[in-house]
Amino acid sequence: MNNDELKAVFDQQAPGYNKQWARLAPINQGLYFLLESVFSELPADARILCVGVGTGNELTYLAKRFPDWHFTAVEPSGAMLDECRKSTMEEGLASRCYFHEGYLDSLPDVDMYHAATCFLVSQFMLDRNSRSHFFQQIASRLAPDGILASADLAWDTNQDDYDNVLKLWQSLMSMSDNSPENLNRIKTMYAKDVAVLPPVKVASLIESSGFANAVQFYQAGLIHAWFATKTD
Repeated sequence: MNNDELKAVFDQQAPGYNKQWARLAPINQGLYFLLESVFSELPADARILCVGVGTGNELTYLAKRFPDWHFTAVEPSGAMLDECRKSTMEEGLASRCYFHEGYLDSLPDVDMYHAATCFLVSQFMLDRNSRSHFFQQIASRLAPDGILASADLAWDTNQDDYDNVLKLWQSLMSMSDNSPENLNRIKTMYAKDVAVLPPVKVASLIESSGFANAVQFYQAGLIHAWFATKTD
């Protein structure tokens, strides 16, 4: 899917997005729990860039635990950003947030950020150069020694165990049809619309795009997460 098609999908899903993926909440909470430790040494008044923030779950989690941090939420889907804004208002967090509808290249250059999150975003960039440029854009927004936390679907799809983990993932998402035909359909969809790469290749891509020492700090099912520090 191109950017416009992807944006249309998320616009449509936005009102029920959190409910749709509620079954994955324990996985996400585990990721956020470890993310808190990854960011634990940031300044008390840290500025956090949340790229492709969606409904804002990681933003809300961090904002509750670090009351003096400020956040910039970047999201091309206006409907998803509305859900993010709504949740931060309900939680009394909106005054510490700046909401930008669009892509990172249209975000005004104001402040450098101490850290950035990018969860389940870069996987939709099928072209390696585009994905690398995306990470480079994030690096350019970070202060020296700024930290990137990135998560994506990742696996070596050429390995024999891919079918087994995909079947597990399929069951986790409450899909009732576990037939070989449906499994093949999901494999085809991921191959077409999601760049599911081996974890080592994702880490290498991050490291070649302005970051050093990409460390995998979380994995559950197909979801893998890394943190890395901006290079000089």
